[in-house]
Amino acid sequence: MTIPVEMYALTCGEITISYPSLRSTETGMLRVPVTSYLIVHPHGQVLFDSGMSPQIYDNYGDYVPEYAKKDRQFHFGPGEDVAARLQKAGFDPTAVDLVVNSHLHHDHCGGNSLLPNADILVQGRELDHARKQPDDTMAYRKADFETGQHLRTLDGEHDIFGDGALVCVPTNGHTPGHQSLRVSTEAGTWFLCGDACYLTASLDDLVLPLNVTDSASTLTVLENLQAMRNNGVHVLVGHDPEFWKTVPQAPDRIA
Repeated sequence: MTIPVEMYALTCGEITISYPSLRSTETGMLRVPVTSYLIVHPHGQVLFDSGMSPQIYDNYGDYVPEYAKKDRQFHFGPGEDVAARLQKAGFDPTAVDLVVNSHLHHDHCGGNSLLPNADILVQGRELDHARKQPDDTMAYRKADFETGQHLRTLDGEHDIFGDGALVCVPTNGHTPGHQSLRVSTEAGTWFLCGDACYLTASLDDLVLPLNVTDSASTLTVLENLQAMRNNGVHVLVGHDPEFWKTVPQAPDRIA
């Protein structure tokens, strides 16, 4: 029996970044959405990724390293953080029970602290890696993931509620401990990629991004995602602006 769950998509700002960092055959810059998903399960509310930190607009000078001010542009302001997006869609940020971070880059865990009652689910190897990074890199901002919230570290695949509805799946490559989320609904199976696949084009032709820690693992993951899609799974890529235009936004349901 399929567990009745609801899934909603939330846009939490945008970033203009290097196109080759997303797809190695391209040039120039690309403006991409920062994405988050709310899944309402009978046993609790789960958020997949929490977007960017309000420090980007409240404390830009100190929060964003100098090099990052030169190589990207943030399109993110008050009302666009994950808590504001949830409230606008009719949800209470304090009611979120769990946050699944695909990884701990700033645009995926920057809103964790805005969900004060949530435990954080992250792969242990990702947390270990993040804690070893210098705090002058834009990728890992310790203020984003060292929030005092309960960090529940995972080691491999994890069935969140024990019923198969929400399963964390390791998809290493972009970072050493990257994970995605498989969501089984009455409307089918959905796979929330995070940064395991940025763009639909790369899901089609397996062109890798430049921004990876392990190219071989990234390719294997892309091949697996391509096979899933070919078998009817709805694969939701991470930062594709054209694809994102087709995704219903909360309060409308995806599934």
